[in-house]
Amino acid sequence: MNNYYYPYYTRAPQDETLITNIAKAINGEYSAVQCYEQLAKMAPSAEVREQISEIRKDEIKHLNTFSQIYQSLTGKQPKPEMSEECPDNFKDGLLASFKDEQETVDFYLDIADSTQNPYIRRVFKRAAADEQNHAVWFLYYMMENR
Repeated sequence: MNNYYYPYYTRAPQDETLITNIAKAINGEYSAVQCYEQLAKMAPSAEVREQISEIRKDEIKHLNTFSQIYQSLTGKQPKPEMSEECPDNFKDGLLASFKDEQETVDFYLDIADSTQNPYIRRVFKRAAADEQNHAVWFLYYMMENR
């Protein structure tokens, strides 16, 4: 038995683009969590407020899951930052949220397609489906609040 001492522990090489994209996804989810809290407070009814709060809960789950993936890939805790400003009125908030959710669907599907890791692929495909569902809700409320 060899008793070689390896002074440096090295992780397997990682796909830097994947890590960068996951960090971007974390920032997007963090921003959505903050903005949807404000949007829910501006909601015109308890029903709308409740639905936006449910969407926010999904975003918190995504944020936590993406953060765990980031930590497992890098060995570091992510440091989420706001990646966009939150509109200060309900109508603009709905429009910004709708557009953001729609763009996020494609971004998450691209992340899923870019990895060989089945867990990461599954997580991002599921998140993309959630984001599409959120976009539909925001579109519905946009139509109601014309």
